[in-house]
Amino acid sequence: MTVGKTILLSVALMSILSACSQGPTDAEVLQSLGPQEIFQRAEVQLASDDPEEAARLFNEVERLYPYSDWAKRALIMAAFSYHTDGDYENSRAAAQRFIDFYPADEDAAYAQYLLALSYYDQIDQVGRDQGLTFQALQALRTVIERYPGSEYARSSILKFDLAFDHLAAKEMEIGRYYLKRGHYPAAINRFRAVVQDFETTSHTPEALMRLVEAYLSLGLRDEAQTAGAILGYNFQSSPFYDDAFKQLTGQGLDAAPRGTGWLVDIYRRTIRGAWL
Repeated sequence: MTVGKTILLSVALMSILSACSQGPTDAEVLQSLGPQEIFQRAEVQLASDDPEEAARLFNEVERLYPYSDWAKRALIMAAFSYHTDGDYENSRAAAQRFIDFYPADEDAAYAQYLLALSYYDQIDQVGRDQGLTFQALQALRTVIERYPGSEYARSSILKFDLAFDHLAAKEMEIGRYYLKRGHYPAAINRFRAVVQDFETTSHTPEALMRLVEAYLSLGLRDEAQTAGAILGYNFQSSPFYDDAFKQLTGQGLDAAPRGTGWLVDIYRRTIRGAWL
């Protein structure tokens, strides 16, 4: 045998011995375990503050034992683990799979709630893009309407109100930006949206005061007085009413409905008690 062949055989033998000494791979170990054992390993990782690894192991339960009861439990836990890890996209996907596969299961309400949270918990990260806020509202509404008796409905109602308020706050932020720069028609459009579409939020009094300011800046006195009248009728104790009142009286005007238009319609509805 030549020296070259001897070297090649030695290298091959060393490779075989090295492979044998490494032991079974992680995949091989998992395949040797039952679904409950893998599930429990995932729970340990979750308790050890490693939700990413926990999600991987929960997914392995579903992959290796797709028709077992453990697979169903692992799927909802994978959704929870992803959410804990801040991986909202995968959390949403796992929660939606659970809803699709097990719509009548007792954990379906929780899956829908996790799906809603995957949007809701990103609201403060989206800047001026409110697409996720609208999706959060839709998903939260689904929890409220589809599972009204569940323990998650009450929390969803609270979060729905907060998300709704968040949208109004963004409209106010943009409206103030336009108002400060003298873009009064654009500012009015934003404040009008708050008054008409988000009237139950905490931002309505300020929106009405800003409308008084914007309309006065444009010389539209009837509209300014009507906005002041709505503000006075509904929020007379608000400091925003004091500000609006000073603006109006400073120009010899009072807070009373004048003329026609969308604000007059709102004032009439307010008087009849249909608005609040």
